[in-house]
Amino acid sequence: MPEADETTPLAAELAEDARRRIRLAGARFPRPATTRVFTVANQKGGVGKTTTAVNLAAALAAGGLHVLVIDADPQGNASTALGVDHHAGVPSIYDVVINGDPLQDVVQECTEHPGVLVAPATIDLSGAEIELVSMVARENRLRIALRQYLEQREAEGREPVDYVVIDCPPSLGLLTINAFVAATEVLIPIQCEYYALEGLSQLLSNIELIRGHLNPGLHVSTILLTMFDRRTNLSREVAAEVREHFPGQVLTATIPRSVRISEAPSYGQTVLAYDAGSSGALAYLEAAQEIAERAEEDGSGEGDGARPDQGVQTGTSEDTDPADHADPADQTDSADQTANPQEDDR
Repeated sequence: MPEADETTPLAAELAEDARRRIRLAGARFPRPATTRVFTVANQKGGVGKTTTAVNLAAALAAGGLHVLVIDADPQGNASTALGVDHHAGVPSIYDVVINGDPLQDVVQECTEHPGVLVAPATIDLSGAEIELVSMVARENRLRIALRQYLEQREAEGREPVDYVVIDCPPSLGLLTINAFVAATEVLIPIQCEYYALEGLSQLLSNIELIRGHLNPGLHVSTILLTMFDRRTNLSREVAAEVREHFPGQVLTATIPRSVRISEAPSYGQTVLAYDAGSSGALAYLEAAQEIAERAEEDGSGEGDGARPDQGVQTGTSEDTDPADHADPADQTDSADQTANPQEDDR
């Protein structure tokens, strides 16, 4: 049997992971100038959207930052992965969006990841799409609640939230529209397969629709390649094509196909809690570090986006009549038909 050395693929990979482990150990990430609000979105299911949301949040917290995760997906998988209670009856994002409760009343601390706060989702959220239809300023409810929460923390002299990560359903319904209106940045996880590219163009069209009618400050700031397998031509070709079309948005870090990433949800954990030394955990730490350092290089906490209280401008204030402007929920029937909710790949 040949000896394993740096020329052996497995040995080379282990050596590279060891170097990454040393480089990332105890790393502190730069703090943004102002709160960055991300919506993690992709209409296509199975691309690792929720997995990306929770692991990036955990990785940012590991770098010394304060992160709020808003679980706007009725499946509640983000809440499960972060180990917070979200059974029926628990105060949740449903109470915020539908009943107008303060976000402060539903936020829980994630004990496994100090620095991470979670606004959980319960099964009640599955009916929110229907209940929102008849509400005034229905697309603004999450934005208003988030703005008030951030202002309240500042007024009380508490640590500011550095990052807000909103995990939304794999569809363009009113919950996703609320997430887009509340955010200033969109983070798109893209699976390294060609079907994923087909869904990307539809997603970008929907984001432009939101920009034009509800949130001019919204922009796609980050694209993360997931389920990347460097051994296959397909993964490399898809990655090259995405980088060619979005050179400024695609992160250098990629998320590999990893058994540890797949196993972690079954234990109700992020991959950083399940196996902090695994290649998947290291990849999310690298992605989080790159996101944080990009903001520092831009000299801004939010790239070219607006602050949470500025992200929605003309025609989107709380007292605005929704009839004064077109609503994407009414304009994107065709998009909804091509974006049926699917079980996300956790």
